[in-house]
Amino acid sequence: MADKELPAPELAEIKLYVEDHLYRAFQRCVWILVNETGRDQLEIMHEVVHDFLVKHEC
Repeated sequence: MADKELPAPELAEIKLYVEDHLYRAFQRCVWILVNETGRDQLEIMHEVVHDFLVKHEC
């Protein structure tokens, strides 16, 4: 039996203003995770935000 894809939840954009070196580091990190794990960019971005919120008990 083939797995059915669940519909993607509605997504909202978050805009962050950071120093250029932090932006480049974030992009590099996401790119590495995409290539090493095969996961997609949106999944990794979701994880980053989720981990931040959990860490700060939000």
